[in-house]
Amino acid sequence: MEVKEKLRLERADYPEQVGVSSKKVEELIRDFKDSNIELHSLMIIRHDKVAYESWAAPYSSETSHMVYSVSKSFTSTAVGFAIEEGLMTLDTRVVDIFPEYRNEEDKNLEKLNVHHLLSMQSGKSVSVFSDKSKNRWLEDFINAPWGFAPGDGHWEYVSENQYVLCAMLCRVTGMSVIEYLTPRLFEPLGIDVPFWEHDINGVEAGGWGLFLKTEDIARFMFCYAHNGVYAGRQVIPANWVRLATKVQGNNSVKNDAPDGQSGYGYCFWRCGGVNGYRADGMFSQFGIVALDYDAILVMNAGEIDEQKSRDCIWRHFPDCLIEPDSEPTPEVKPEIAPLDDDLPALSHSYLEKEIEGRTIQFKKNLLLNTAGFPVSVLPFPVVYMSGYRAGNITDVSFEFNGDTCSFSWSEADEKNTVICGMDGTPRRTPMTLARMNFTAVATAAWISDTELEIHIRPVEAVCQRILKFTFDGDRVTFRPSSKQPIKAMSDNIAKDMDHYLPNIMPVQKAGLAVFDMLPKLVDSIHEGKFI
Repeated sequence: MEVKEKLRLERADYPEQVGVSSKKVEELIRDFKDSNIELHSLMIIRHDKVAYESWAAPYSSETSHMVYSVSKSFTSTAVGFAIEEGLMTLDTRVVDIFPEYRNEEDKNLEKLNVHHLLSMQSGKSVSVFSDKSKNRWLEDFINAPWGFAPGDGHWEYVSENQYVLCAMLCRVTGMSVIEYLTPRLFEPLGIDVPFWEHDINGVEAGGWGLFLKTEDIARFMFCYAHNGVYAGRQVIPANWVRLATKVQGNNSVKNDAPDGQSGYGYCFWRCGGVNGYRADGMFSQFGIVALDYDAILVMNAGEIDEQKSRDCIWRHFPDCLIEPDSEPTPEVKPEIAPLDDDLPALSHSYLEKEIEGRTIQFKKNLLLNTAGFPVSVLPFPVVYMSGYRAGNITDVSFEFNGDTCSFSWSEADEKNTVICGMDGTPRRTPMTLARMNFTAVATAAWISDTELEIHIRPVEAVCQRILKFTFDGDRVTFRPSSKQPIKAMSDNIAKDMDHYLPNIMPVQKAGLAVFDMLPKLVDSIHEGKFI
């Protein structure tokens, strides 16, 4: 504990001490709120000290958070260590590590190498609909069509590139990437060994699936900002920091906004809003290094439109950076407000006595199961790239105890009970779903005499799950939804369909049609009955 405390980032006494304006940070937070961006945490570091930090309850400094594609930057770092140790080079080919996939007739596969994978120049077009529950991740990548030849100057963002890098790392090191990174990165930075989603063989997802605390990302970006040095120790090879954060691929054709067309390094994006680079994950998970200002901004959020979030940041950052001042601004203490829950408090129904303790079985939705997305208490964005999706909610029961409601259910072979506050105060309960551990923050209320609504937020994730149960005699239906809604996610992906399905127009149109149907399919009504 003492060692980890020494590795904790140093705190300024107040923001102005290291040149951060409290007033302008407050304006930034207000802008997030006014822009309807669900901000979960924010940390600003300047001149080697944490100038500002805040979390929106129920999130906290001790909460790990899904970081999506920020995971890529950690995969890149693992590759940097392996290159430094002589286990591979940037020119190492996939078929050098996996000769069983060699196909001399496939000239593109023969030359596909580490550099191509890191810089998103592999040429592979893995479908966004690739079903990770099939446990054939590497085969899916190898068999995916070629959009272009590796290294021919084209660029395409494909998350599976980093999975292949993890598979290569596992084979050359003889251990998982988490095991490999623990003594090299996590321990020197004082980061608790995190959870990383993986395939059935234990190979980490690479391009997604890592769970980190806000300060974990901050320490990681701090180390990069200091050429790989942390707490006086060279942790990440300095040469790798230079290579990973400079432009390695031209992404200007694939993106419209400056933040998406300023160049891509080895799993780091160059920024359009400042001279710097960032680790960047879906739903607005950012670690931004502003080189000209000796400043770092880290945030976790639940906003699918990342450019909307980045535009909000650039309206105030780096303007919030000022000359260091010996005097604080005592009248301004910016904090992120707790997240709202719009359920009424202490709402009950006469049905409570009739349904208490009874079990409800729900039918499987055959269409959802065929598509590989059985309905889960977890929000869709949490599981759509997971190897194990759980799903098929059934064996539901409720216990009412005045100001709380116990909600129990089964998914696949996992059973959970979550305590829901009915007095307006959320309750916290651990739960395990899709082989992942979460803390469920939950409330419940009767919105009519026959409709019970459950709100569950897995705080390690990005969305709140809403389940509305309707009772009609022995028949019960429930309709799931999420906040942010699945429609926001599908619309965002459909907007860039020419990237995800870069083929002929009919295929693009078919893809758009699927994403148009997705919200109705995933959030459809499910039928059940008491047994």
